[in-house]
Amino acid sequence: MHDINFIRENPTQFDEGLKKRFLEPQSQLILDLDTKKRELLTKSQDLRSERKNLSSEFSKLNNEEKESLQKKVQIIKNEIEQYEKEISEIDSKLKSLLSSLPNIPHPDVPVGEDEQSNKIIKKVGDIPNYNFKPKPHFELGEELGMLDFDQAGKVSGTRFVYVKNHLARLERAIANFMLDKHTGEFGYTEIIPPNLVRDAAAYGTGQLPKFSEDLFKTNTDHWLIPTAEVPLTNLVLDTIVSEKTLPQRLTAWTPCYRSEAGAAGRDTRGMIRQHQFSKVELVSITSEDNSEEELERMLNCATSILDDLKISYQVMLLSSGDMGFSAEKTYDIEVWLPGEGKYREISSCSNCRSFQARRMNARYKSDEQNKFVHTLNGSGLAVGRTLIAVLENYQNEDGSITVPEVLLPYMGNIKVIKKS
Repeated sequence: MHDINFIRENPTQFDEGLKKRFLEPQSQLILDLDTKKRELLTKSQDLRSERKNLSSEFSKLNNEEKESLQKKVQIIKNEIEQYEKEISEIDSKLKSLLSSLPNIPHPDVPVGEDEQSNKIIKKVGDIPNYNFKPKPHFELGEELGMLDFDQAGKVSGTRFVYVKNHLARLERAIANFMLDKHTGEFGYTEIIPPNLVRDAAAYGTGQLPKFSEDLFKTNTDHWLIPTAEVPLTNLVLDTIVSEKTLPQRLTAWTPCYRSEAGAAGRDTRGMIRQHQFSKVELVSITSEDNSEEELERMLNCATSILDDLKISYQVMLLSSGDMGFSAEKTYDIEVWLPGEGKYREISSCSNCRSFQARRMNARYKSDEQNKFVHTLNGSGLAVGRTLIAVLENYQNEDGSITVPEVLLPYMGNIKVIKKS
């Protein structure tokens, strides 16, 4: 949600921000509604004062004068009710308009309509060379007998998979390694959050109302979480926290559910784009002065996982047209997949500043003044896609998978995964 005071004071800057998102100017429409609302509020308040003054004279009047005064008071009451109705209608229009507009990009964000305008920040690690043609993860997993897309299709339809045996353990090992590192080394607090949320939570983080088609809804009016960002960020929904408690750094390993409504025909084979997958999510709640620094820290926490796994990756600064709705600035981490011969996204780390906090009414007390918190979120990392990266980068010519050294403590005595 946008700050109406900022729009009043900086209408041109606001419209320039929307232009970077390839949207039409909206400040004039917003300010016209805002002006009309304030005019009606003034009229309503004046009438309330007049009614109060008239009522104070009531006891001093005779019966005939009282009857006349009662008629005047009733007329004023009717006018106030009409004003309140109009104010409510304008409020609804204003909220609907403001909640439909995405966050304004940070000045550092490159302007562009899509991923073609994303900027490479850095590349880490060399592209591995093999003396054989590397296979994609789905071929490796199927040949091992540990990824079953066919049976999952019978049971659940497309974009589902059974992960079995040692690959199931490997996925669990990856998630546990991530959680241990983020909690033990980087000071995140582990949370087991609800996987079902109400409208207010999905609205708070920006999934509703605009992106409902991307979510799964239950018949109890709950939404399955598309990422743990939703329940973790909403831990401060409708709260005022002490500045002394900030930053709050939270992490969770959860299943995630997405309809992939706009992904028809894309990544139809394998685990890259699934309706159900798991992620280790990172969320930070900060004061307004510290969110930019926190974004860089979060990015380093996420990339450290790939550093430890010794897998090559690149970091991208997303363009204004490729960023998510709630983000002011986003870094994507893209991991090298030898089976595909290209980099693929494995994490997005975003600073939303006060955009989500205004929707959640999430504030902190600073010097006796309540301010909106800043919220950040990132994958640390997508667990399924990390499994893909391990399979493709650690594959051997015979189709077996060498377990990365850092994961060995989580895998018992299994050093190489072979077909049973």
